[in-house]
Order: sequence, then C-alpha cells, then structure tokens
Amino acid sequence: MKFLTYSTKETNAQLGVLINEQVFAVHDLDETLPNQMEDFIQQSERNLGKLRQASESTITIQGHPIENVTLHAPMQRPGSVRDFMAFEKHLLNAYKRNGMNIPSDWYKIPAFYFTNHRTIQGPNEIINRPQNYEMLDFELEAAIIIGKEGKNISKEEADDYIFGYTILNDWSARDLQLGEMSVGLGPAKGKDFATSIGPYIVTKDELEQTRENKGFNLKMTAAINGKQLSNGNLNSLYYSFSEMIAHASQSVSLYPGDIIGSGTVGTGCILEHGQDVQPWLADGDEVTLSIEKIGSLTNWVEK
Repeated sequence: MKFLTYSTKETNAQLGVLINEQVFAVHDLDETLPNQMEDFIQQSERNLGKLRQASESTITIQGHPIENVTLHAPMQRPGSVRDFMAFEKHLLNAYKRNGMNIPSDWYKIPAFYFTNHRTIQGPNEIINRPQNYEMLDFELEAAIIIGKEGKNISKEEADDYIFGYTILNDWSARDLQLGEMSVGLGPAKGKDFATSIGPYIVTKDELEQTRENKGFNLKMTAAINGKQLSNGNLNSLYYSFSEMIAHASQSVSLYPGDIIGSGTVGTGCILEHGQDVQPWLADGDEVTLSIEKIGSLTNWVEK
C-alpha cells in the first residue's frame, strides 16, 4: 500500500492511502483507524490488517484524484531520524575529490548520525538555506520507517521491524558541514535546517519482488531544474537496512515512527560531481528525487 498525508480545501492534513490514483482517507475506509500516520504506526500490524480488509471490500465512498490534493510529509513528527552512510560508491566519489581514502572503520560498522527530526518537510515545499552559507547540496536517499518497538534486534529479525519505505533528501550546507567536521564533530548543524521525505510511505510487501543483493533493484535518480544529475540503484547498498537496524538498536530501543536513512546513493549529490559539472544549488532551483515504485519528491530552494 502507498500511504500519504494530504489535505484538501475542505479538510486539514490527514492520513490517506492511494488506490488506483485515487486518494482515500484511512478514517473514511474504517472509522476505527487513526487519521494520522504517527498514531496509525503505533499499532502498525493491527491497523494495517484492518485497512487491507477495508480497502479490499467494495469502496462506496468517493476518493480524490491525486492531482486534486495537497501532499504533505507522509510522517510529520517522527520520533527520531538516524541517517547512515551505506553506499560505498558515494564515499569513494566524495573522498576521491579530497584526495583521501575511505576510513577503514567504515568497513567495520555501518556509521550514522542523528539529524533534526523537527525540521521534516514534504513534497513541493520551499527549502530555506541557512543564513550566510552558499554551498547548498541535496542528497538522494531511501529511508525506512520502523513499525514496532525493538531493542538489540538481530539482522535475521530486523526486516520484521520495517513498516515501509520512502524517499529522503538530506539537505546539506557543505561550507558549514565541512567547517564543523574539521573539529571532529558533525555533520550536525550543516544538516540541521531541513530533511525532506515523501511523497509516500510504501509498505515493504510492495518492493519484495525487486529484492536484490543487499537492497532492491530500483533506479534512483535526481534532477535539478529538469536535468538529470544522479543515476544510482538501491541494489548497490554495502550495508543492508537489516544491518542498519541491528547496529542502531544495540543497547537502545527503536520505536514505531523512527526513520532510518540509507545515506547518499553513488552520484547522488553535487559534492560527488564537482562544480565543473553542477554548481551548488541556487535560489529558485527545483530538485526532484525519484526512486522506482516509491515515487518522486520535488522541492524548491527559496527564491
């Protein structure tokens, strides 16, 4: 199923599901179900089962054509956002530009950082650059939504904790990021200002037939002002999402609604390409990230 958060001229933002390009309010399909993703996912297995049963029966209510609704971040208040660096090609490209090698410890553990879970933005929203910084970049990533609580989760069990997948754009002020990392901390403030997700959360059964290597055979692309810059694949993960979950849950609990990002796919940011190929993002630029079977996420840099 494809979940989304949407509003219309008549309704505030609420949880919906996309069926045959029609948007249906989850609460209208089954009035006992929550109308916000943050509440729905607290009992994800129970609620998903009830929703599947309701959506498979004859739908008598009127849906909204997808083009007639306003989409928001599918989850607006996640409990946390951990972002990994799970694609080797991204690191090879980025470190090569600085004449460096990937640190050996990266091959030992799937490293991550915490980003700001209070600055989540959705599709078609404006991204405001941090003041006084010019090296604005995007990052093309996939992300998972945790569907149930767990601690010290094994790799073998980890897939059971995944509710679904979405697209994630880890916006980065590179000049700020590089400065803070030179003192041995971060990235933090350089990525503090915005993280975009959406437009949908796709349940994991929708992707199962594409499973390949440690990921999925799904094309990942990014375009700036309609011109494609990035071309990767989710099957090129060095660390699987199961390995990320196992590492993140060591001695600490993960909770329903927590987000785990994959990190940038190879070629998935301006930093990898260099200024001779693509300048840093300018005011008014349109950035569109796409992953097969998940959708396309578009944002604009402030004008």
